[in-house]
Amino acid sequence: MYRVWNFVTNYSLLLIIGALIALVWANADPGSYKLMVEYPLWFNDWVGVDAGYWLKAYGKYYGISDLPDVERVLSFHFLVNDVLMAFFFAIAAKEVWEAVILENGSLRGRKAATPLVATAGGMIGPIVVYLGLAANLGSDTYDAVANGWAIPTATDIAFSYLVGRLVFGAGHPAVRFLLLLAIADDACGLIILAVFYPSGELAPEWFLLSVFSAIAVYVLFNWLPRWLDRADQLRRKSTWVRKKLSFWPYFVAGALSWYGFQESGLHPALGLLPIVPTLPHADRAFGIFAEAEQYLTDLLNHCEHLLKHPVEVILFFFGLLNAGVEFSAIGPATWLVLMGLLVGKPFGVLLFGWFAANPMKLGLPSGVRIVDLFVIGCVAAIGFTVSLFIATVAFDPGAVQDAAKMGALLSFFAAVISLIVGKLSKIEKRHG
Repeated sequence: MYRVWNFVTNYSLLLIIGALIALVWANADPGSYKLMVEYPLWFNDWVGVDAGYWLKAYGKYYGISDLPDVERVLSFHFLVNDVLMAFFFAIAAKEVWEAVILENGSLRGRKAATPLVATAGGMIGPIVVYLGLAANLGSDTYDAVANGWAIPTATDIAFSYLVGRLVFGAGHPAVRFLLLLAIADDACGLIILAVFYPSGELAPEWFLLSVFSAIAVYVLFNWLPRWLDRADQLRRKSTWVRKKLSFWPYFVAGALSWYGFQESGLHPALGLLPIVPTLPHADRAFGIFAEAEQYLTDLLNHCEHLLKHPVEVILFFFGLLNAGVEFSAIGPATWLVLMGLLVGKPFGVLLFGWFAANPMKLGLPSGVRIVDLFVIGCVAAIGFTVSLFIATVAFDPGAVQDAAKMGALLSFFAAVISLIVGKLSKIEKRHG
């Protein structure tokens, strides 16, 4: 339990503090809060939001009616959400990559089949509930909120895993099932962000910069040293590259990849994803909550350890800049997000999990009942971090975005519901 709580405090405590400060600030003095969020840090031609858009949307709040001959504005919000959050998504991608590629990865083979099918239900269920209820609210409301369909598909992996252990006990096989589902959910969430929520007009030719950066850094600094060392048991060239160059070639490649994402119209917060698979990695992964992983010395894990404390600070600012919603902003999007998470996800996981276990004959892990699937779905309904992020890209700033953000924040109630449903379904906790 200590290891899980330590992970949550490392990656989420500052996020919660930032979100709470934002809520208080936005409701006490909404004007100054909004000025802080979009404060212009740098007028330039390279990085930031389109200068014309920023001037039209926010210029009046800062008394700026005209801009010098620049193309972009690096605002505080863009710096955090589009630049720095790329490191958060890189860590998430690292866990997904290891789960898929390594021989003992948790998302490989038959053991992952039922959780993967249940993951599909945990995404389709919220979408059906969200869009179905929105359609019943009338065409005007539907048109206003439809683009937020992906918000309730997300699962906050750290908090869900913590709550899962509280509900089932650390040794229950349902906890492992939940972790597999959450990792797969994160992978699908990254794909959804890349495909359905571009940050601007698509320019696919710029994506080639990301592709070539990933290929070049892999070939020159990963594959080539190992190929040159093929007859050298001491692996001198690989060791030299590892010790002398460390992560710097990958940092440069990451910067180029990020810029390629920005210019291509894909969301730049995902710009480091092509680089993650290029880093040398260990032959096995112990999992994101495994104590042993801190002793791995491969470059991929080394980079994750280097990013640990910076990402904590980044998540604080992410909470500060994105969770500042006035309580009066609660509206249709709030309830749609909540219903998608609290209703669509549990029933989606239950239905698809049952279908995988019985008609598809994939089975369930020993000790996991069908009713446990519903409880797992309740736990996975804690959207928070990723739901909040998707809300910021699904809607333009305004009432609908604020209402959707409130739904993501209120998804914490899924923890209470999970504990209650766990008691009612007579789960026998297994500690270990």
